[in-house]
Amino acid sequence: MTALRYALLVLHFVGLAAILGPFMEQLKEQTKRITMVMVWGARAQILTGLALTGVAYARSDETGYEPDHVKIAVKLLVALAIAGLAEATRKRENPVVPFWLIGGLTLVNIVVAVAWR
Repeated sequence: MTALRYALLVLHFVGLAAILGPFMEQLKEQTKRITMVMVWGARAQILTGLALTGVAYARSDETGYEPDHVKIAVKLLVALAIAGLAEATRKRENPVVPFWLIGGLTLVNIVVAVAWR
């Protein structure tokens, strides 16, 4: 179970990098774009996040640690907002506001994951 958890965690980080990498790269550009890498990264974040939650609940019997339901719900809502924005605006010419929202919400999700105890 531990190996599965670590594999999912690595894939979760790859999804994060797929969103944050193109966002950071385009900060200096005049025109902003939602790339397919960002869209697939958002999809990966949702899928691996759900799988990590399932593993956490499966392990809760043996470790005695109960996952925080509210934290999981907040992270899921933010991830769904990121994926929805990425899916809806990926074909637009210069989606400046959704571009900044996707980057900002990604950073919010990182802060929730790290700082919320």
